[in-house]
Amino acid sequence: MATALILCRFVHFSVVLVLFGLCLSRDVIFRSRLVSARLALLDRQLRCAMLWLAAVALVSAVVWLMLTAASMAGSWNDAIDPQTLLLVLGNTFFGKVWVWHLALGVLMTVLLARSIAVFPGLRLIVSALLLATLAPVGHGAMFSGLDGQLLILNQMLHLGAVAAWLGALCLLLALVSRPGSLDMRALLLRFSGIGYGLVALIIATGLINVRVLSGAPWPIPAFSGFGLILAIKVALVLCMVLLAVLNRMMVAGNEVRLDRLRISIALECLFGLAAVAAVSLLGTLPPMLAA
Repeated sequence: MATALILCRFVHFSVVLVLFGLCLSRDVIFRSRLVSARLALLDRQLRCAMLWLAAVALVSAVVWLMLTAASMAGSWNDAIDPQTLLLVLGNTFFGKVWVWHLALGVLMTVLLARSIAVFPGLRLIVSALLLATLAPVGHGAMFSGLDGQLLILNQMLHLGAVAAWLGALCLLLALVSRPGSLDMRALLLRFSGIGYGLVALIIATGLINVRVLSGAPWPIPAFSGFGLILAIKVALVLCMVLLAVLNRMMVAGNEVRLDRLRISIALECLFGLAAVAAVSLLGTLPPMLAA
């Protein structure tokens, strides 16, 4: 049951992060004359990809609810028992947040399925709220009052920065795969400048999370349980940063090798998803509080 929940968390976190990141990248990060024409050609594929992500997010959110109900009740049969599910939704903190999360998931799927464009930023707003409602169901629920609210806000910023980085990488990979007449050097320089700010925000909010949850700059013991998985996550993020630096050096050269660039960005995406997998496991482990 615990393994199934970890896998479900990984799938759900991955698709929600990438979904928001794609919306943000499409409408904000890469919104310029530099790439607007190229993005217009990719819009159909992007909408299709985002629709699939939204559908998987909705299904995995329902499965997460069912697994949580089964875990609380201690029986697989309760995963499909309507009374148990309603009890979880109506009488637990997780359930009250998840009602909104499920509603936003349905709304996001409908918006993408019908290509509704009443307001240009509507998809971005809904995807942001969908991501934000993941923050309270983590370790932030351990704290009450102002401390808990600030930790949840910090987690929202952390998830937002991670999503922006990961989603922008996915869109960048799509652009590099079909560059056309696009000036890749200018595009990569623009993205790397934004990436520095995102990495700084990820590190800062991550350090705050660790300090608050563990009561120390690093969990004790350092390389066991929560501390070990956290160390793996940090190592994966550092690998992403190293690849980003190598990409910047590649762009600074006289020639942009698109084949090498594709491989490097693809590896960055894989390291990012591996870090999300580590986060999915971290969320099921109790932080080791320092004495």
